[in-house]
Amino acid sequence: MIWPLSRVRVWQIVTRVMEEAGIPDGPNRSPKGLRHGFGINATVNGVPLHMVQKWMGHAQLSTTAIYADAVGKEEQDIAARMWG
Repeated sequence: MIWPLSRVRVWQIVTRVMEEAGIPDGPNRSPKGLRHGFGINATVNGVPLHMVQKWMGHAQLSTTAIYADAVGKEEQDIAARMWG
């Protein structure tokens, strides 16, 4: 039998795995931080915004465009330190 997972339980699992991986405590060590990092990483690596939009389930491309603003050199350096 497959047991459904609640949002709270998934949050707990993701947070624990990130803690075990050595990601420092803070806003990045959360499902939202992981999701944001995914969006930035996809954009930095040249994934077209419409594909990132589809993968992330955004209704509006303007929501996804937030990640495109994070592809400047300074933001890339920050993302590399955070996720590298």
